[in-house]
Amino acid sequence: MPSPTEELQQLAALLQLEKEEDLEQFKQRVQRLPLTERKEKGYAWYPVQVIKSGYTYGERAYVTIERDVPQDSHHHFRAGMVVNFFSQQPGLKRPERTGVVNFVNKNRMQIILNSKDLPEWMKLGLVGVDLLFDERTYQEMEKALKQAMNAKGDRLAELRDILLGVRPTQNTSLAHTYLPSQLNPSQQAAVNDILSARDIAVVHGPPGTGKTTTLVQAVKQLAQQEHNILVTAPSNTAVDLLVERLSAEGLNVTRIGNISRVDEQVIRHTLEMKISDHPDSKNIKKIKIQAAEARRKAQKFKRKFGHEERAERHRLFQEARELSAWGRQMEDRLIEQILDGSQVIAATLVGTANDVISRRKFRTVFIDEAAQALEPATWIPIARASRVIFTGDPFQLPPTVKSRKAEKEGLNITLIEKLLKRLPQVSLLNVQYRMNDAIMAFSNQAFYEGKLTAAPGVGGQRVPLLPDDPIIFIDTAGCGFDEKMHPMYKSRYNPEEFLILREHLYQLIKAKPEGYEPSIAIISPYREQVEHMQQMIEEDEGLQALDMTVNTIDGFQGQERDIVFISLVRSNPKGEIGFLNDYRRMNVAITRARQQLIIVGDSATVGADEFYSRFLSFCEEEGGYQSAWAYLQTPD
Repeated sequence: MPSPTEELQQLAALLQLEKEEDLEQFKQRVQRLPLTERKEKGYAWYPVQVIKSGYTYGERAYVTIERDVPQDSHHHFRAGMVVNFFSQQPGLKRPERTGVVNFVNKNRMQIILNSKDLPEWMKLGLVGVDLLFDERTYQEMEKALKQAMNAKGDRLAELRDILLGVRPTQNTSLAHTYLPSQLNPSQQAAVNDILSARDIAVVHGPPGTGKTTTLVQAVKQLAQQEHNILVTAPSNTAVDLLVERLSAEGLNVTRIGNISRVDEQVIRHTLEMKISDHPDSKNIKKIKIQAAEARRKAQKFKRKFGHEERAERHRLFQEARELSAWGRQMEDRLIEQILDGSQVIAATLVGTANDVISRRKFRTVFIDEAAQALEPATWIPIARASRVIFTGDPFQLPPTVKSRKAEKEGLNITLIEKLLKRLPQVSLLNVQYRMNDAIMAFSNQAFYEGKLTAAPGVGGQRVPLLPDDPIIFIDTAGCGFDEKMHPMYKSRYNPEEFLILREHLYQLIKAKPEGYEPSIAIISPYREQVEHMQQMIEEDEGLQALDMTVNTIDGFQGQERDIVFISLVRSNPKGEIGFLNDYRRMNVAITRARQQLIIVGDSATVGADEFYSRFLSFCEEEGGYQSAWAYLQTPD
C-alpha cells in the first residue's frame, strides 16, 4: 500500500496529464479558430455593449455586457469560466483584460475583471469577450495537493492519513440523539452520524432518497453549536441549490464566488450583495472611484515631462495608493463582519480558495455531490476543515476526465468512492420518494444491492392512462434507424428514433384524461440528439401544449418528472455503444421518472452489452416491451 505522500504524488502526476490534455483540446477546439468561427461556435461574444460597470470587493472592477442575438443562441460561457474582455479598436496599447464570468443570464454576462481599473476603451465599440483556458482551477488543485503532501503535525496531516486509510477514524458518543419528525429512520441515522463524527462521515444518497434534505437538517442542527459551517459542491448550480434550501430553513447563508443563475433567491445571499446593501458600502464605493480617477489622471502624465508634471504624477499615484488602502481597510472590516455573522458560508470546491475565506478555519466542512468531484479539487476545502462530511452517490454521473491515460490510471475515481471501501461505516439513505416500484427496481438491484424501498404512497403511483406500464422499452431493432454523426461537432443523433418517440407522445396526448397534465422530460446521452429533438418539437404545434423539458442526461441530473423518455441513439451493425458503457449515466437516466419511463433504442445494438441485456430482460418481465413497428405510420 502506498504512503499518503506517494498516493498524492501519483494523483498530482495524473492531474498534470489531465491539464495537458485539457489545454491541447482547448487549443484545437477554440484557441486556433479565427474570431468569426469562435463567435459562430459560441466560444466568443462579439460585438457586445457594456450596459453597466463598477467595482466589487477586493479592488476589482466589473462589467456587465449584452449581445444582440436571439435569446436562445447557443454558447459555452458559464459562471466561473475564465475569459478575455477585449477591444478591436485600432491603436490601443492594452486592448485586453482577463476576468472571470460572475453570471450569465440569457444574453447578458457579468465579468469580474482581474484589474483595479475599468478599461477606457470599453464603450468605444468593437468590444467582445473570448473564452480562455482555465489554468487557475488546476493551480488551486495542485496547490491543495502539495499542501496535503507537506502537512506535518497538524489537523490536515491527521485528516490526510484518515482519508487515505492510514489511520482509523473516530466517533464521539452523543448524549442526545437528533430525531426530527420530518426525517425517516435512515435520514435520522445519517444526521446523528454527522453530529457524532470526530473526523469524517459519508452519507450515500441514491436517487430520490432526500440527500439534500438530510444535509440541510444536519447543517441546521450544527449551526446551533458552531460559529461558521462551510458548505461546498463541485458546481455553481449545486451550490446555488444548497444556498436556497439552507436559507429557506432560516439560516444566515453567505454565497462566495460565482453564481449560476440570476434570481433574487440566490443574489441576495452573495457577499457582493450583502456588501452593497450595507450602509458603509456607499463610502467604500466612493473611495474606490476616487482612487481609480486619481490613477487615471496620473497615467496621463508621461515620465519625460518636466519636474512639475512628474511631481504631480507622483502625488496622484500616492493619493490613489492611500485611497485604495483606506477603502481596502474599510472593506476588509465589513467583509469580516458579514462572514462572522454568517452561520453558513457556501462556495464551490475551487471557490473555497477565494482570498476572503482562505485564512478561515472551519469546524465542519460539507462536500456535497462529492462523487462528481475530482479528488484533487476536494483537497482544497479539506485544508480548511477540522472534520469533513461527504455526501453523494458514486453510482451516478462521475467527474469528467479528458485524458484517457489519466482516467485509465484512476483520476476518475473520487475520494468518496475510496471512502465507501475504506470506512467501516457509511450512512446509506434507503427510502426513495420519487419512483414507482418497477422504475426503481432495476437500478436498486444493479447498483444498490436491493437495499432501497419506496416511501408509502410512492411505489404504486402510475399514469392515469393506457398503457400504464411503469417501464416501456420501444425496440427499433430491424427498422433500419441507423445513428448519424454531426460532421462538425462529432456528436451522434438518430432522427428516426425521435419520430417513434414523437408518435408515442401523440398517443399520450390522445389518451390522457381531462385535467391530467403530466410533467414530461425527453433526455438523451447525446447533445446532437437533444438539439435535433428540440428543433423538431419547436416546429410541431401539436406538442406545444405539453409541459416538457428536453435535455442531455448529464444536464438533467438532480431533476425529475412524471413521465421521462430516453432516446438511446446508438444503432449500428457493429454493436458499438460509445459512452453508453458508463452505466452510471444510464442509472441517472432511468431514475428520473415518477410514474412512467419510456426508453427508445435498438436492442440489436445495445443488447450485446451484458448490462443492457439484463435491462432488456427486466423490461420484458415488467410487461413493457414493445416493437417500434407498432408506431410506424403506414402511408395513406
